[in-house]
Order: sequence, then C-alpha cells, then structure tokens
Amino acid sequence: MTGLRLNFALGLLVAVLFALSLSVGKAWAPLSALWDGDPRWAIIAELRLPRAVLALLLGGVLGLSGAVMQGWLRNPLAEPGVLGVSSVAALGAVAAIILGAGSQWLIFACAMAAAGGGLALLSLLAWRSENPATFVLAGSVLASLAAALTAFLISIAPNPYVVAAAIDWLMGALTDRGPDDLIHGAPFMIAGAGLLLLTGRALDALTLGPEAARSLGVNLTRLQALVVAGVGLSVGAGVAVTGVVGFVGLVAPHVLRPLAGGKPSALLVPSALGGAALVLAADALCRLAPGPGEVRLGVAMALIGAPFFLWLLVRDRGRSWA
Repeated sequence: MTGLRLNFALGLLVAVLFALSLSVGKAWAPLSALWDGDPRWAIIAELRLPRAVLALLLGGVLGLSGAVMQGWLRNPLAEPGVLGVSSVAALGAVAAIILGAGSQWLIFACAMAAAGGGLALLSLLAWRSENPATFVLAGSVLASLAAALTAFLISIAPNPYVVAAAIDWLMGALTDRGPDDLIHGAPFMIAGAGLLLLTGRALDALTLGPEAARSLGVNLTRLQALVVAGVGLSVGAGVAVTGVVGFVGLVAPHVLRPLAGGKPSALLVPSALGGAALVLAADALCRLAPGPGEVRLGVAMALIGAPFFLWLLVRDRGRSWA
C-alpha cells in the first residue's frame, strides 16, 4: 500500500473513532445533540471533546515516538519508555500528589519539571556519545532510580487516601481530563512531535549503519538531540497529563510496518495515526466496561500490549537485533 493511501485510510479510521469517542460512554450521546437542542450536547462539548482530543494527541505522540525509537536504535522492540522519561515524569507527579498538591496544574508542572531534569541528567550521563546504546543504558538507570524513588514516596505517604490517589494516577487514564489539561499538555506534545518528524531522512540513512550515515552527511549528534528532546517533550507531557500509558509505541509501529514498507521515514506518520486510533479505541472500550467505574487506560493498554510483546519475543526468538 502506498504511503498516501495508507495515511488516508488511517486518517479516516481516526476520524471515525474520534466521532465514536464523542458518543460512547455510560450515557450515550448522539452527535446530533450538538445541533438539535438535545441537552446532552453539554456532555459532548464539555467532557468528551477535550478527552477525545487528548486521546488523539497522546496516541499520536506515543506511536510516533515508538517508530522513531525503533529506527534510531535499529531495534523493533524499542519503545519510548527506554529513555526513562515516563518514569521520571511519573515521579514528579507522584511527588506533587504525596506533598498535597490539590491542583492538576501543579501536578502537571511538577511532572514536566521532573521530565526536564531527567532529560538533563540523561544528557549528562551520555555526554558526547553518538552510540544509542549509551542512552539506553543511561535511560535504564534513570528509570530504575525514578521507580525506586516513586515507591519510596508512596511508602511514606501520610494517609491511605494519598496513596490511593497516587496509584490511581500511575495507572494512567483520561477520566476527568478537561480543557485545562489539554491546554497544558498539547503545546509540548505538538512541539515534541514536530522535532521527531524532522528525523525521517537521518533514520533512513542510519539503516545503512552509523559510518555510512555519517558519510551521507547525517549529523548523528544532532539526530540524537532531536530524538531525546522530541521524546522528552511529547512523552513527558503526555505522562504529565494522563499518567503512565505504555505499549502504544510498541504496538502501533509493529502492526503498520508491513504496510508502510521498510523505510523508517515512511513509518512515522502512519505510526502517529495508528497510535491515535489505538488510544481512541481503547479509551472508548474503557468507558463501556461493566460496573459504575471505568477501566484505567494504562491497565487496558498493558492487557493489550504485554501479550503482544510476548508474542513478538516468541516469534523472533533467536534473531539478533543488533
């Protein structure tokens, strides 16, 4: 399938799922409510529209980040979490919750500040290295440290209500997210996605190996900076708004790679659209779960992504990704 046809088909799927997301929920609200005087228009305009836009952006940046990470590391099992940005942003948000931040804005600010600090530390640990493996190792150290500190903060929480709030946030969800959350997170996610889209040509050259890419005029240090900054901004902002939602960056590029072809640049836009479609569909299904509450989006994606990842490992066992 040509790139244009694939992108058109995925864009149409995203549009359908976006429209469906505006209607689906414990209380169904037809789109016609927006223009025929039905009082349910308020449910769509004030609650579901910001949530659907946030799901679209979150899925888009996670899918795009996954495609870029897999091209940069030349490993189809890579995903945005390997840089540790998600874990550090989660640490900042949990710290704000444990310390009693009652404002979603303060939680977002702390999560983004932690993500920025994590990126600075990551750059310091891998200073002047053009080897992506160095960043992966530094990211693993950062993620482990952030996870340990997050567990420590939860263990010293002053009361069980704060613990419940922190754990609930860590599970990742779009529940109760509104226009303010969209205003906070969207600029950073869009800016990060813009940086990641600039990497296409360099990723194509990198498939020939670092030396060949360098001989073709690719600045590997610049590429590394674009990847780290793009993933940090987009994924950090996504985590800061919604909590931790994993596996989108692994599943979307893998599903679409056979359709997009072998060039990493050809996979970027389809992965963004595929990630958006995946999160929109998963969020709609979360709302339809039986019972008074909703399944958390992070839990739903883990239930989808973990078996998918296991299947990939079983299918490709014995293959070297180096």
